[in-house]
Amino acid sequence: MADLSVVVLTYNERIHIERCIRSAQQFARAVFVVDSGSDDGTVEMARALGAHVVHHAWEYHARQLNWALENLPIQTEWVFRMDADEWVTEELVAELEDRLPKLPEHVTGIVLRRRLYAHGRWLRWGGQDNIRLLRIWRHGRARCEERWMDEHMMLSKGTAVEFEHDFADENEKPIDWWTIKHANYAVREAADTVLARAAQGKPEERMPEDKSSRRKRWLKVNVYSKVPLFVRPALYFGYRYFGRLGVLDGLPGLRWHLLQGFWYRFLVDSILFDVARRARVEGVDEVTAMERAYAIKLR
Repeated sequence: MADLSVVVLTYNERIHIERCIRSAQQFARAVFVVDSGSDDGTVEMARALGAHVVHHAWEYHARQLNWALENLPIQTEWVFRMDADEWVTEELVAELEDRLPKLPEHVTGIVLRRRLYAHGRWLRWGGQDNIRLLRIWRHGRARCEERWMDEHMMLSKGTAVEFEHDFADENEKPIDWWTIKHANYAVREAADTVLARAAQGKPEERMPEDKSSRRKRWLKVNVYSKVPLFVRPALYFGYRYFGRLGVLDGLPGLRWHLLQGFWYRFLVDSILFDVARRARVEGVDEVTAMERAYAIKLR
């Protein structure tokens, strides 16, 4: 076993939690589940499998994860954040056990490659094979950045290295759940955009640790945000589906890129358009208009 603990945030994840915990138990000394009120048997199953389960009311992802890191009785040198719908490949298990004890002290973070499954297929095209994320860090050496959406772990000290093998993201929930989840994500992403506009002129935020996340954020801020609303989702879909060959992933690829690359982005733009209109009509700033319309507190 690696000197590592896994932290999983859950809400009604019975369909995934056994696979996640059993995968983590292949290499981790402890598995912690922070649940925010599941009523589908997630908590009972996690406890039966040997996970340490605690309850904490949900606010949003960054705060939930930071609460977990500050309050869980983690005793290991390393921490690995996994989502309930994720599992680890055999190759990564072996790599963790081999490389983790040999890392020098100045290495405090590990970047992993994500293998995405959607609609029953491993998506190898459309840019989905190149996602790399900081998912493992020395305990006490990282914190999740306080963002409403697209949050990343940020090291407080040291540097990160990239491991060769990957973990898998494979959600088995039905499509209606996915659309509801992404409708909520769209509100949060629009909130981040509105807050960024309000903060213009202030020092730029720190960029994520891994190269792919830095590139993605730079492109979002310096390219995507400059394209007109409702035009950019269509261009982005075309780039992913045709330019990055997402078409090669067949019908699952079409569904994924159309829903996640176009529909979701179009919904974000619709919310931004709505917020701007409300701000003009009500004579208030966009932050206030969004707080009123979507019943969220941004300041």
